[in-house]
Amino acid sequence: MKKVVVITGPTGIGKTSISVAIAKHFNAEIISADSAQVYRDLNIGTAKIKASEMQDVKHHLINIVTPPKTYDVASYQATARNLIEQIERPFIVGGTGLYIQAAINDYDFSNEKRDESFEQKYINYSNEDLYNLLVEKDLMLSQQIHPNNRRRVLRALSGSAPKKKGKNKPIYDNLVIQLTLDRKTLYSRINARVDEMMAEGLLEEVKELKEKGLTFNIICYKQLNEYLDGKISLEEAVNEIKKVTRRYAKRQETWFNNQMDTVKIDVSNPLEAKEKIIKIIEEFYEV
Repeated sequence: MKKVVVITGPTGIGKTSISVAIAKHFNAEIISADSAQVYRDLNIGTAKIKASEMQDVKHHLINIVTPPKTYDVASYQATARNLIEQIERPFIVGGTGLYIQAAINDYDFSNEKRDESFEQKYINYSNEDLYNLLVEKDLMLSQQIHPNNRRRVLRALSGSAPKKKGKNKPIYDNLVIQLTLDRKTLYSRINARVDEMMAEGLLEEVKELKEKGLTFNIICYKQLNEYLDGKISLEEAVNEIKKVTRRYAKRQETWFNNQMDTVKIDVSNPLEAKEKIIKIIEEFYEV
C-alpha cells in the first residue's frame, strides 16, 4: 500500500515553512490541500506559498483553476489520487480537512448531483451563515464538513452528501501529522499575519479582482469587499478578518480532533518540532 504523509493544522500555524523543510529533507513532493489556493489570482489573502519559499520542492494543485470557474472536492479527490500514484514520496499539506479525507479515505462522490435551483435560494448567504444553518439542522453531519466548503454544505442542506464506504477507511498507508499550538499564541500569530497581508497589498489584490467582476465568499476577500462597497470601515474590515480567521482556526482544530486520527506535534519550538516530525516520518517509512 502506497505511503502518504499528511501535514495539517489550523490556519496561521506555520504549515508552509515546516512542510517545505521536511519535504526537502525526504526529497518529497507536496500536494496542496487548500480549497482556496487552487484558484489563480487569490494570492495574499489565501497565504499562498511564493516561488521563493518553495526551496525547489515541487508543489501541486496550486493555481490550477481560473475564476470564476469553480472546483470541488470530487475534482480534488481524482486529481490528488492520480498524483499520489505518480509521486514516489507524496506529502499532502493543507488545512482543508475534507480534501485530505477525500484523498486518502474511501469516499465516493460518484452519485452527487448539483441542485442549482436549491443553491439559488441561498445565494446571498455567507459561508458562515450556511454552515450555521447546517449545525442547526444536523450537528453530527456538520462536524464532517468543512465550514468553507460551500458546495458541500449546500449539498448537505439539500439532503445530498458524499458516501463513505467505511468509517474513514484508508486507501493508502497514511501518517497524519497535526501541528498544534496553544490558542493564545496561535491567535496572536493570526492577528499578526493579517497585518502582514495588509502590508503586502491585500486590499489592492481584492480591488483588482473586484474590477474584474470577481468577488468571493472567502475570508479576507469578503470583508474587504464590504469595505469597498462602503458597508464598513477599513479598520472594521481588518478586525473582522482577524476575528473570523480565529474562529475558523478553532473550527479546523475541532475538525482534526474529531474526524482524523493524527499525531499531534506542538510547534512552539519550530526547530524541535521539525526534528520530531522527521523522526516520526523516518519510522513510518521504515515499517
